[in-house]
Amino acid sequence: MARILVVDDEVGIRELLSEILYDEGHTVELAENAAEARAARQRSRPDLVLLDIWMPDTDGVSLLKEWGSQGLLDMPVIMMSGHATIDTAVEATRIGAMDFLEKPITLQRLLKTIETGLSRGRLPYPASSVAAQVPVIVPLEDELDPPASLPMAEAQPASGNGLLGNISLDQPLREARDAFERIYFEYHLVRENHSMTRVSERTGLERTHLYRKLKQLGIESARKRST
Repeated sequence: MARILVVDDEVGIRELLSEILYDEGHTVELAENAAEARAARQRSRPDLVLLDIWMPDTDGVSLLKEWGSQGLLDMPVIMMSGHATIDTAVEATRIGAMDFLEKPITLQRLLKTIETGLSRGRLPYPASSVAAQVPVIVPLEDELDPPASLPMAEAQPASGNGLLGNISLDQPLREARDAFERIYFEYHLVRENHSMTRVSERTGLERTHLYRKLKQLGIESARKRST
């Protein structure tokens, strides 16, 4: 699961992309303008950014240049626009954008481009960018192996009858993932006494997306319980 930052001034586009990406298992952070995108990038580096070109305060290409000049362009950035010219798309890729998506974006093209971007994002960064600023800690060779005292059977997450806890691994992936997420969110709701603020902080989801996810999974939120 990756952390993806979506930057677009159109609320409909943001909500649509967030729904699609959540369904794919990603964590999504939304920004409606360059200022919010800067704040999100300052908090932590996303695994990938979907960046609209035309925005009211600072356009996407200018923000891309800004990140590049500050050494912050150390993640794959995919530009989006429904009105950009070929010259704009070429300029964005020259500056450092990985790809360009023309709106309306087809689901297949979106997911394929994101998959490609995340694959590239896992590669070592050039020494001139983030690697020159952040020390890379390489674990010792013996730290990469499980402890010798851990039996191999315990290292297997699923039992021999195809169960992970009480989740059947013989069902389709989406249903198995929903079952796991249901257990995951119910656990955090109980742990945080149904405080949506604390659950939001604990799970890394914005409150709006948390409510949407709970509704999707059929879990009653604190807001519903109090009515």
